[in-house]
Amino acid sequence: MILVLGKNGQVGGALAKLLGSGEVAFDSQEINLTQPDFTDRLTVLFQQHDFSTIINAAAYTQVDKAESEPELAMRINGNAVGELAGWCKTHDVTLVHYSTDYVFDGSGTKPHTEEEATAPLSVYGESKLRGERLITESGAEHLIVRTSWVYDASGKNFFTTMRRLFMEREELKIVADQAGAPTYAPHLARATLAALEAAKKTEHFPSGIYHLCGGSETSWYGFARAILGLASGHESGIKCRQLQPIPTCEYPTEALRPLNSRLDCTKAETTFGVRLPHWEDALKECYESIRLRH
Repeated sequence: MILVLGKNGQVGGALAKLLGSGEVAFDSQEINLTQPDFTDRLTVLFQQHDFSTIINAAAYTQVDKAESEPELAMRINGNAVGELAGWCKTHDVTLVHYSTDYVFDGSGTKPHTEEEATAPLSVYGESKLRGERLITESGAEHLIVRTSWVYDASGKNFFTTMRRLFMEREELKIVADQAGAPTYAPHLARATLAALEAAKKTEHFPSGIYHLCGGSETSWYGFARAILGLASGHESGIKCRQLQPIPTCEYPTEALRPLNSRLDCTKAETTFGVRLPHWEDALKECYESIRLRH
């Protein structure tokens, strides 16, 4: 049995949907990583359900707000994750945890590999990196999944924000010098479960860090153009007629973002045989899911 933490998030929700009623999933109100006794709650659940794996999709994800809330970000993404890993080690439970491209400084133009040196530019990146290190140090059986630019058809993300702004504004300025791969949450969830299944079948569980994100690459501007193209063909009431590419320096934020968020996913494909679809195909699938709902 698998226990999912963070079921109300994009990836956690996709995982809960894929796993169905045979597994257990909890939101941040039920298992609150900010509480010092959350592992006691896990022990009770373990006695009730006897799960063999925890997938932690819970996280502090407000990148800019983390600059003014470093303690909270570090608690949820860092120290609590270490406590979770320690609990998993004690109870012989496998831990799957999500991390981010923000652990890198974004230098260069080549996709980052798992072995590259990390150098986060933000509090958010630092907190996620601390979580990674504490998991590794715990000795628990684990998979740390680094991903990038996650979105879904609902929730708060770049995709839903663009759809809303296209209805409100005739022109938008979009950052064009940050490169990465948009990652559709249902695809990431599916690949995670496939990787976990493959890992469980190995003679020696391949604990470590793995990159998983959408295929190929684009910029935020390129992503926005693709969303607008689909929106124009599927939705009425679109006001936006022009997207203007701008450099990062013209769109200042509280937290610095890496210019190069490309992730090399070769290791995950070689080890587990998993690869996510091209980001443009994923975006079309996301739009199709909206059409089918309506």
